[in-house]
Parts: sequence; structure tokens; C-alpha cells
Amino acid sequence: MSAREEMLGRIRTALADRPDPTPVVRAYRGATGAGDIDVFAERVDDYKATVHRDVTTAEILTGRGITRVIVPDGFPSELLPVGIEVVREPVDVATLDAVSAVLTTCRVAVAETGTIVLDAGPGIGPRMLTLVPDYHLVVVRRDQIVAGVPDAVASLEATRPQTWISGPSATSDIELNRVEGVHGPRTLDVVVLTDGGS
Repeated sequence: MSAREEMLGRIRTALADRPDPTPVVRAYRGATGAGDIDVFAERVDDYKATVHRDVTTAEILTGRGITRVIVPDGFPSELLPVGIEVVREPVDVATLDAVSAVLTTCRVAVAETGTIVLDAGPGIGPRMLTLVPDYHLVVVRRDQIVAGVPDAVASLEATRPQTWISGPSATSDIELNRVEGVHGPRTLDVVVLTDGGS
């Protein structure tokens, strides 16, 4: 008899006079549908990101003093910033550092948590595209905003790489001093297209 079999035998003997355990009922919350755009904007703002509604990407970039931006393959041409130099992927790390700003879409956004999910698909690009630059501008269509995390999970393809963003990159040291930009962009702007258009 192995040590494992001996140990399990002892446990069974010790529990022989006990009643069978009551089964645990797991009533996890499921998907509920579309999310509230105002709740999403409020939650994103809580994370120190800036939400803009129905403005052009050029207005935001110009307002930030950004003259060059990296844009991934598959980004909708009608959302490209007019008057801003667009650098198309593929790009190397040196270019990411030099340009230091990226403009993407997202796969889905969660109203309840203010979270934006990227999956390296068209319009989003590879993970390094959204983690290396210091500034990220992401476009969210109204129809991409879902109520909660179960809705987001239900809409994602599990085999794709995912990055879940809740505000700009931030961490704290042991003294709770907040440091931004350590693991990703220091500044996050979100454009919400309330008409749901692309």
C-alpha cells in the first residue's frame, strides 16, 4: 500500500460515522446583457482615466499635444486622426518608445467595473503595442459595453491572448505610494462612441 492510499484510508475511516456533506449550491451570476454607458464612464473615471464621448480621436490627441500615434492593422479608417502622423504596425520596441502613443479599439468593455478588454485582434494589435507606449487612446463603441464580467467572458474567445485594463497602469510600494506607468501606459484616454457606430 502506498503512503497516499494509507492516508486516504485513514481519512475515510475517521469520517465513516459522519453524514454525507450537503452539496454546495453554486448560483453564479450569468450574463445579463448590455451595460449602462453612464456607469461605464463613471467607473473608468474612478480609475483616473479620461472618458470622452463622441469626439474625434484627432481632437483628443491634439489636446494632449500628440503629433504621432501608432495604429494597429484593422483599425477603422473612419476613426483615424486627421492631421496626426499615423505610424502603422508592425513596429519595433525602439519605435514604440520614440512615438510613445498608441490608438486602438477594444474587444469589449465592462460597465460595472470600468474594465476594457483587449485580445490582440484587428484594430487592437499585439500586446506589446498597448503596454510599451506611455499613452493609450482606446475607442469603445456603445454596442461593446456589457453589464458585467460574466457578459465579457461570454463574448471572448478563450484561446486569444487577453489584456484586461482598468485605468492607467499603476502599482503601490509597501508604503502605499502610487506609481503610474510601471507596467503599461501612464495615461489612458477612452473615446466612447454613443451611437454604437464603428
